[in-house]
Amino acid sequence: MKQENNSNDKINKPSKRLPNLPKRPQKTPKFNIFWVYAAIIIGLFAVNFLFSTDNAKQVSYKTFEQEMLIPGDVQKLVTYKMDDVQRVEVYIKENKKKDPKYDKFRTKSSFGKDTGPMVYFNEASADLLAKKLDKSQANIPAENQVPVETASKSNPWGGIFINFILPLLLFAGLWIFMMRRMSGGGGGGGGQIFNIGKSKATLFDKESQVNITFNDVAGLEEAKTEVMEIVDFLKNPKKYTNLGGKIPKGALLVGSPGTGKTLLAKAVAGEAQVPFFSLSGSDFVEMFVGVGASRVRDLFKQAKDKAPCIIFIDEIDAIGRARGKGSVMGGNDERENTLNQLLVEMDGFGTDSGIIILAATNRADVLDNALLRPGRFDRQIYVDMPDINERKAIFNVHLKPIKLEKDIDINFLAKQTPGFSGADIANLCNEAALIAARKGHESVTKQDFLDAVDRIIGGLEKKNKIITKEEKSAIAFHEAGHATVSWLLPHAHPLIKVTIVPRGQSLGAAWYLPEERSITTTEQILDEMCATMGGRAAEKIMFNKISTGALSDLEKVTKQAYAMVSMYGLNEKLGNISYYDSRGQETFTKPYSEATARIIDEEASKIIEEQYQRALQILSDNKENLMKLADKLLTSEVLFKEDLEEIFGKRPFDKESTELLAEDAYKETIVNQPVSEVEHPKPENKDLEN
Repeated sequence: MKQENNSNDKINKPSKRLPNLPKRPQKTPKFNIFWVYAAIIIGLFAVNFLFSTDNAKQVSYKTFEQEMLIPGDVQKLVTYKMDDVQRVEVYIKENKKKDPKYDKFRTKSSFGKDTGPMVYFNEASADLLAKKLDKSQANIPAENQVPVETASKSNPWGGIFINFILPLLLFAGLWIFMMRRMSGGGGGGGGQIFNIGKSKATLFDKESQVNITFNDVAGLEEAKTEVMEIVDFLKNPKKYTNLGGKIPKGALLVGSPGTGKTLLAKAVAGEAQVPFFSLSGSDFVEMFVGVGASRVRDLFKQAKDKAPCIIFIDEIDAIGRARGKGSVMGGNDERENTLNQLLVEMDGFGTDSGIIILAATNRADVLDNALLRPGRFDRQIYVDMPDINERKAIFNVHLKPIKLEKDIDINFLAKQTPGFSGADIANLCNEAALIAARKGHESVTKQDFLDAVDRIIGGLEKKNKIITKEEKSAIAFHEAGHATVSWLLPHAHPLIKVTIVPRGQSLGAAWYLPEERSITTTEQILDEMCATMGGRAAEKIMFNKISTGALSDLEKVTKQAYAMVSMYGLNEKLGNISYYDSRGQETFTKPYSEATARIIDEEASKIIEEQYQRALQILSDNKENLMKLADKLLTSEVLFKEDLEEIFGKRPFDKESTELLAEDAYKETIVNQPVSEVEHPKPENKDLEN
C-alpha cells in the first residue's frame, strides 16, 4: 500500500551514526580446512601421475634378443631419437605378459593397467639397430618378423603433459569450481555445505538502498508513528539520549495477512539509512542439528560489525513458537535450540544496544512468552484492516498507474470494499484493469471495478453450468428467502444484490453491505443468524423439503452460535463465562467438564433452532412477497435493492450510511469478504454450494 503522505515531514534528515558505538573492523574470512584436504588429494594424484608414467625398464640388447625376440614374444618395436641415441621401446604380446619370466620386468601404470612398453634399450643409431635386428631375425619366418615403428617424439615430457598433466589441471579446475560452489561463492555468506551455518540475511546498505519510504505507505498511521520513532532515534540519537531515554530493542508487527507489515518494514529500511538485514524465520530452519542456532549467532555477529543497524525477521513464528509443545520426549528440538539462541542474542550478557530488531507475524498468539517480554520486543505494533479513509488512501496509490474513466469516484470504491486489506485492494485494481482489457475498453470503468469485486469474492461466473428446472427454482426460493428475511429484520445487513447465476463453487448468492462496526450486540448476531437461515426456511415452506444447498449457511450459524455460548458470554444459562483460549495452550484439553460441554452443545443447538423457527415465521407471514421475489429472480436472474423496494417498500431500518449508496442510483453488485466469526461479522456471499 502506497500513498503520497506529507504528514511524515517531522522525520528529520539523516545524521551521522550513533555516538559511542565505534564500528568494529571487518574480519577476514577464516581459512577453510577443507582446502587442505583438497591439496593433499591433488598432491597424491600428481605424484601418482608424474612418477608412474614411464615405467619401462632398461635392458641390454642381448637380454632382449635371447628372452624376448627369439621366443617370439615381441609384438612391436617403437624407436625414436633421444639424447643423441636411438631409444627402442619393446611391446610384449598380451598373451605372453603373464609368463613368469616377465615378472622382473612387469610394472603397472597409475590405473593398474600395463599398457605401455615393458622394457627398452638404447642403440647408437638407427642403421646399427637395423643391422642387429636383421641378424637376430635371420632364422625367423617373414610373417613373424617384428615390425619397427619410428616415432617423432624427442622429449617424453610432451607426452606426459598431454596424457597426465593436462587431465590433472582439468581435474584441479573442476575441484576448485565445486569447492567454490559448495562454499557459497568463495567468501560469501552462502548457505551451502561448507557455509551451512552462515546467516542467509540479505543486507541493504548504501550500495543497495531501498527506495520505499513512509510516504509510500498508505494508511497505517498509528503503526507508522510507532516505527517512525525508531527511525528518528537512529537519525537523531541525541534527542533521546540527552533526556536519558533508550530506544526499544525490538518491535513486533502483528496483523492479518495483506495489511502491510512487510511493506512497513521496507519503508523502515528506506528511511533509516543504516545497514538493514532482512530475512525470514524459515531461513534459520535446516535439517541439520545446530544449524539454526549457528545462523543466529552469525547474523548477530555480522550485525554487530555494522552497528548501528536493523534486523528484520519476517514470519518470526516459524522459529518463535512457544517451547515445550509437541516436542518428542528425549529428543533434540532444533527449533527450540534456534529460539534459545535468538533469546540470548536479543537480550543476554553479550548484547549490543546498537542493534534494533523488527519482526512481523500474523500468529502472535503462538509466540513464546520469553520472546515477547520487554527487553526483547518492547513494542507490539498492531497493523489492523484499513477503515474507509485508509482504503481511500490505498486506492489513491494503486489507481495511479491505471487509466481510469473520468467519473470514477474513489470514495465510492472505498465504501464498497469494507473488510478489504491493502493486498485485496491492489488485487482488485489489477483485476479491474484486466477485465477492462478483456472487454476492449479504452479505460477502466466503474462496472469493471464492480465486476472485479464479483470475480474476486464470488469466483468466475459459470454461464454454461447445467442446472435443471427444479434445481433452479429451489435456488431462486433459497436466495429469495435470504433477501426477504434480511430486508425485514432491523439489525440484518442491508441487501444490495441477489443472484442465481452460478459463480465459483456457489449456485447463487446474496450480497450485502455490512456496517463497519467494532462491537456486535446479541440482537445483531441473532438477526444475522435468522437471515442466514432464511434460505433453508424458504425451501421448507415452498417445497416442504430441504436440500444440501445450505451448507455454507449452516457452517456460519454454527460457528456464531458456539461463539455466543462459549466465547462471548452471551448465553443466559452459562452466564458471563468465556472459554476462549487466546494463547492456544488448550490444544488437547478442554477447559470445561463433560457436563458443561453438553450444556454448550444444547444451548448452541437451541439458538440455531430458535432462529430457524423465527425465519419460518417471517417467511410464512410474507409468503406472497416471497413468491413474487422468487418469480422475478427466475425471470431476470439478478435483482438489486430497487427491485426489493418495489415488492416490500422502502426498508425502514436503513441508516444514513447505507442511504448514501442510493444517491448513486446504480444497479451493481456490492460484496464483502466472507467472514464467519462473530467478532467482526460480515454477510454471507456464498449460498447453495455444490
